[in-house]
Amino acid sequence: MHRRTALRLLAPLALLALLAGCQSDPTPVPEGGATILLGEPTTMDPAAAGDAGSAAVIAQVFETLTSFDPELTLQPALAESWRVEEGGLRIVFVMRDGLRFSDGSPLTAADVVRSWRRIVDPAAPSPLVSLMADVRGALAYASGQGSLADLGLRADDATNEVVVEMLRPGSDFINIVASTTFAVVPPGVAEAGGGAALRPTDGFVASGGYRLTGATETTMVLEANQAYWAGPPAIATITLVTDLLGASEVEAFEDGDLDYASIGAFDASWIAYDENLGPALREVPSLATSYYGFDVREAPFDDVRVRQAFAAAVDWRRIALLSASDPAAVATSMVPPGIPGRSEVDQLPAHDPVAARALLAAAGYPAGTGFPDAILLTGGTPWDEAVITELERELGVRLRSETMDFETYFGRLDADPPAMWSLTWIADYPGRNDFLGVLLSSASSNNYGGWSSAAFDQAIADAGAAGDPAAAGQAYDRAEAVVRDEAPVIPISYDTGWALSRDGLLGAGQNGMGALRLAGLAWDD
Repeated sequence: MHRRTALRLLAPLALLALLAGCQSDPTPVPEGGATILLGEPTTMDPAAAGDAGSAAVIAQVFETLTSFDPELTLQPALAESWRVEEGGLRIVFVMRDGLRFSDGSPLTAADVVRSWRRIVDPAAPSPLVSLMADVRGALAYASGQGSLADLGLRADDATNEVVVEMLRPGSDFINIVASTTFAVVPPGVAEAGGGAALRPTDGFVASGGYRLTGATETTMVLEANQAYWAGPPAIATITLVTDLLGASEVEAFEDGDLDYASIGAFDASWIAYDENLGPALREVPSLATSYYGFDVREAPFDDVRVRQAFAAAVDWRRIALLSASDPAAVATSMVPPGIPGRSEVDQLPAHDPVAARALLAAAGYPAGTGFPDAILLTGGTPWDEAVITELERELGVRLRSETMDFETYFGRLDADPPAMWSLTWIADYPGRNDFLGVLLSSASSNNYGGWSSAAFDQAIADAGAAGDPAAAGQAYDRAEAVVRDEAPVIPISYDTGWALSRDGLLGAGQNGMGALRLAGLAWDD
C-alpha cells in the first residue's frame, strides 16, 4: 500500500456507490480544461470521510466556512466573518449574503447546522468526530447519551448566523471548521443518508467550486459551479484521473495525459536533474507525521516500562534518515514542522539500548524471556523491518510482522487493534492539537491504542482554555512531554510531497493539508 494514500483514514468508511452507472470509455478532456491525478475517494460524504484521498476530492465540491491559503493564513469562505464571544465560549459565524448551491437553491446557516449535525449523528458518527469534542454536548450526543437540545449548535435564521457554544474556551474552532469534515452539503444528502444525492447520475448538487457531472472507472469529471460564492472557477472542466491502471505517473505526465500529478520521493530525486522534467518538479508541503503506536489496554504494552523499553531500544532517528536521506524528515515530536506555534524541543526518546534492557527486565521480561506473542501490523512502511530487527537484537523480542490492505487495515485498527501498529496523520487544520488532543486524548475516537493520561488530558484542556499563544504553547509542551515519557506512540518521520505541474498552470500550490484547490487554478494566457 502506498503510504501517501493512507494519510487520514483512521476509521472504517461506508463505501458509497459513487460510480453507479459508470461508463467504460475514457472521458475526453475538453479544450482548455485540465487533467489532475488524484486518488479515488472512498466516499464523497464529508461527514463519512476520514482519508486524505476522499478529502482531496470533497474539498472541490463542498465548501467550508473558513479556509487556509497556501501560506496557512485563515481566510473567510462561506462565512464572511466570525466573532469570538464570552472569552471563547461562544463562536458566531456570519454567513455571506446570497449564497446558493449549484442548483440555485439558497445556502443558509441552517444548512451549515444540518451538515455539522451529521458529524455527530449517533447512528453513524464521523470518523473525525473528535474534531467536535469541544462543542457543548457533541460527544455525548454522538455516543447516544445526549440530545439535540443539549447540542451547542444552532442557526439564527434572523441574522443568518451559525452559533456554536463551547465546553471550554475554543477560539481555534474557526480553524478547525476549515477541515473538509465541516463542508456544507445539500439537504438531499441527509435525507438519503449520504448516498444517492452524491452520485453524478442523480443530479449532483455542490457548494464548492465544482460539481460532479460524470465518472468512469478511472476518471471523475468536474464542471465549474456557476453559483460559487467566489465566482465560477477559471478552468471550466477538470478531469480527475483516479486510477492509472498500473501506468507510471511520470510517463503519463511526459505523454501529456496529465497536467498535475503527485509523485514519489524516488522519482523526484532523479527528476530534479532531468533537463526536460526538472522545470516541472514542485515540492509540495505536507503537514504530516508518521508514527508507531501501541495497544495499551492489554499486556505487554499496558506496562509503561515495556513501551519505554521499545522506545529506547530502536534508533528511530537512524532508520528514519536511512529511508528519507533528509535530516528534516526525521521526526522529533508528533507535531510536524510548519504547524504554527510548534515547539522546537526534541521529544523523541533517546536511543539507549542498555536502559531499554533494564526496563524490559524490570517489567518481567529479561532478555525477552516470556514476552507474549505480539504482532506489528501496518499498511506497509519502509521502517517495519528495521524496527523488528533492532528490537530482536537489543531486547531479544521477536515480533510477528504483518501487513494488510488499505481498507482491511483500518477496519482492524478500529475494531481490534494489534499490539503494535503504524499510521501517517495529515493535518485536518494547522494546529498542535490536531496531532495531540485529536489523536491521544482519552475520549478521542482516533486514539486507537486506548491510552489515557489525566496529566495529558489536563494539559490539552489548559491549552484550549489559554488566553494567549504563549500560555497555550506551554500547555502543549507539557502534553508532548507526557507523550515522550509514557510512549503511547513514537513519531518517526515527517512527510515531504512532490508533484509534476504543467508549465503555465497557475495556482497549483498547496497548504500542506493534502488538497489542491482546483477553483484557484488557471492557465497562463
